[in-house]
Amino acid sequence: MFGVQNVNPHGVGHVLCCMCGMGMPPNPAGMCVDCIRSQVDITEGIQKACTIIYCKECARYLQPPKHWVRADLESKELLTFCIKRIKGLNKVKLVDAGFIWTEPHSKRLKTKLTIQKEVLNGAILQQTFVTEFVVEWNLCDACARAAANSDQWTACVQVRQHVEHKRTFLFLEQLILKHGMEVNTIGIKSQPDGLDFYYGSRSHGLKLVDFLQNQVPVRARNDKQLVSHDANNNTYKYQYTTYTTYTTYTTYTTY
Repeated sequence: MFGVQNVNPHGVGHVLCCMCGMGMPPNPAGMCVDCIRSQVDITEGIQKACTIIYCKECARYLQPPKHWVRADLESKELLTFCIKRIKGLNKVKLVDAGFIWTEPHSKRLKTKLTIQKEVLNGAILQQTFVTEFVVEWNLCDACARAAANSDQWTACVQVRQHVEHKRTFLFLEQLILKHGMEVNTIGIKSQPDGLDFYYGSRSHGLKLVDFLQNQVPVRARNDKQLVSHDANNNTYKYQYTTYTTYTTYTTYTTY
């Protein structure tokens, strides 16, 4: 029997749920939220457990098939990366997403997702669920080559400053970190008068040199050394070195 309770001329009337008999605002399904959830699971078909690959040397995640992306823990970039890995989300509407705290050494990431979907005669149901990601450690190609042979680099940028104090050089280090110019390095070594940046690609080394020339006054000198030569294919392999000196200028003003 269909009943109406607490009819208010100035508001919306309440009806009885067709399953449990509880009073509720009317909806197309004729059932309360608890009964709809007991009958329909809108999270069915959505992946609840995933596996992601993480390189502990360069702190990057594998985005299949071969692209590696850098993201900090509980960052927006990592949340977007994790959501894209969940299969079945394209069938529902994503309302909210966030991380659930886990131990840093647990190799687990948990996301809390809130979704909506139209069910039972046009009624919209909202539900929250948790997806767990298992983090597997695996070296990327660049880090694997560097670990196998530390001298297997293609470009080296040597940054030097010959002064007694290191205040301006510390400022340069902060600029490099701020703009993420150390991202593509396969190794960084400290030297008495500066730093050596090692890259697996020459273009990455040239990018750092261009950045230094645009930020601070530097002088650069380029050199290359032949590593190997294949006479059959007529191919050459070089190691490129760029020596940059951070110069300091003193300006005198005459009045």
